[in-house]
Amino acid sequence: MHTAHRTACHALPVAAGNVLTIDVGGTGLKAMVFAADGTPASDRVRIDTPTGESPDTIVKLLAGLVAGLPTHDRVSVGFPGMVRDGVVLTAPNLGHAAWHGFPLARALQHALGKPVRLANDADVQGLAVIEGAGVEMVITLGTGFGTGLYENGRVCPHLEISHQPFRKGETYDQQLGNAARKAVGTKRWQKRVLRAIENLRTLVHFDRLYVGGGNARKLDCELPPDVTVVDNQAGLAGGVRLWRDGV
Repeated sequence: MHTAHRTACHALPVAAGNVLTIDVGGTGLKAMVFAADGTPASDRVRIDTPTGESPDTIVKLLAGLVAGLPTHDRVSVGFPGMVRDGVVLTAPNLGHAAWHGFPLARALQHALGKPVRLANDADVQGLAVIEGAGVEMVITLGTGFGTGLYENGRVCPHLEISHQPFRKGETYDQQLGNAARKAVGTKRWQKRVLRAIENLRTLVHFDRLYVGGGNARKLDCELPPDVTVVDNQAGLAGGVRLWRDGV
């Protein structure tokens, strides 16, 4: 297995001032403050995600979670679903219908008093680890299955690959999420991950693929040479780059 881990953002030509980064996960709400060059300015804070709670409740919890963190000028949020123009379109692992159409960026901006940028969580994670050359892809293995795609360092439009058919009448999310891993065992789940990687290779012909998310550490099989496991903290570190011009 490839054990290389990359976690820190590269030095970035962004405006001065700290960035608060938030990762809304299916099992955990996490936050951390980074300096504009990507270096950590605080420890990570985390609370469990109360699945099934309303968006307004999650916003209040996030505001409380970050209240004790260092001062910051901007906020980046990675969200586990399809988002567009600061609005949530899908939130399959959060269990509340009110997420559909919820203006999360605006709600958090009101709650935190700082400008907010919102993106899919896998897209954000990839921004911390990609090299910025060619076609690069990220998959995240956690509560569900996420993907991000990049060309020469720029985020491509997000694709909901996780909810496309994968095998045996089920989606990638159903076959590769944490519930599936627990149900079939890690060994069988790993075989599914390897098959998914080859499917995605055929789909996008990536030059390099990065595997992140909380369950990436469960992989103990040999991965292809163009596949690298990355630390889950990248889900927070990548938020700095949402404020880089052109991203």
